[in-house]
Amino acid sequence: MSRTLAEQLAGLSVGLNFEDLPAPVVREVKRRVIDSIGCALGAWNAEPCVIARRVASTFSVERGATLLGTRQQAPLDWAAFANGCLVRYLDYNDTYLSKEPAHPSDNIPAMLAVAEVENASGRDLITAIALAYEVQCRLCDAASLRSRGWDHVTYGAFSTALGAARLMRLDAERTRHAVGIAGVASVALRQSRVGELSHWKGCAFANAARHGVYAALLARAGMTGPAPIFEGEKGFEMLVSGPLRELKLPGVTSGLPRDDFMILRTSIKQWPAEYHSQSAIAAALELRKQIDLAEIQSVLVESHDAAVDIIGSEPEKWRPTSRETADHSLPYIVAAALADGDITARQFDPERFTDPKLLELVQRVRVERHLELSARYPEAVANIVTVRLRNGREFSERVDYPRGHARNPLTDPEVEAKFHSLADSLLSRERADALLRSMWRLEEACDWGGLISLLEVSQKSLPV
Repeated sequence: MSRTLAEQLAGLSVGLNFEDLPAPVVREVKRRVIDSIGCALGAWNAEPCVIARRVASTFSVERGATLLGTRQQAPLDWAAFANGCLVRYLDYNDTYLSKEPAHPSDNIPAMLAVAEVENASGRDLITAIALAYEVQCRLCDAASLRSRGWDHVTYGAFSTALGAARLMRLDAERTRHAVGIAGVASVALRQSRVGELSHWKGCAFANAARHGVYAALLARAGMTGPAPIFEGEKGFEMLVSGPLRELKLPGVTSGLPRDDFMILRTSIKQWPAEYHSQSAIAAALELRKQIDLAEIQSVLVESHDAAVDIIGSEPEKWRPTSRETADHSLPYIVAAALADGDITARQFDPERFTDPKLLELVQRVRVERHLELSARYPEAVANIVTVRLRNGREFSERVDYPRGHARNPLTDPEVEAKFHSLADSLLSRERADALLRSMWRLEEACDWGGLISLLEVSQKSLPV
């Protein structure tokens, strides 16, 4: 009899070893850990991250995981949630584009928490992260959740459950049960990303990860999960994803193909905004060098269907009232890039996204679908920005692969520069450098105390 999908995923979790990972994959995992920790530190004082940290810190535990930036330990699943909110909140962590877009580095804070509690090695952590990327990205290739009304984070419950099971060294049978438990209880509504957005936009995957870790903990203790979770009469394919026949899982008996690891197809962000806007930002910044801002009559952004549907069609995008909506608004982001010459966290402060003069420019931005760009997506994530001046002259820029894209990757020094821009004010330059050195040697780690202590945020950076 053919194995169920849950059994195949469990086999992948049990069978994948550090020795199966080629050097470029190991290096990319370390780059994503660096990028994720930087994003976490950058979001340290963000309101939902403070809320999550405060709630998690109310629990006492004998054997828990550290809340990043503190000495406080919390139950493993709650630490995965609080730390996951930090990595995700700025919308600055990495991206994978396919039938379903995703941010696979969302898996990393949960894997760090489990590795600490399990006293796993750095090699085990790298393997678990690579595994989580494989599972989440390949599920995204197989079926769109967004088109059926579900949120992309739903796939994250499976990826984090499998990564956690790998770090806990569960056998294939208990790993299968973890997949069943995670899948039956972790389906997320797409309402998180529709209309005026809330804090939950940046917390939804952290919650999926909390469920994934919790499922692995229960399975380790002997809890059984429903099966077949994917193919069953009321299972995941029937009710949530639709058919997953296109899911291609790599074999592990003879090692994965050297050029077929999903992490190598993912992209790091250069700017803290929804990924489909990255090429539009690059185009707008280039146009800014060519025009007189005071003479702008109108701005046209031509984009692919995914960008229009997610960040360029709802009326709320032309007058955002929350940070979460602003960083998911193609017209606002383009207008801010033209007006300010950069996109940083400052452009998503309430004082900026409610500025009447900037909002007046936002009203002059039009977003349209472009057939060729839609046909090329997701291989390219292109935008064309055209500025028309009052004298009738037009200036246009097209960007297909923004900096940080898998086809136009950031260099290691650029990844480090991004990390320092987010970390130095909370840690000090010297401690940030020491933390970087530790993360570049992640495969050598055998004790997490040193790395975690380097992450402790100074008291002067604590929110009031």
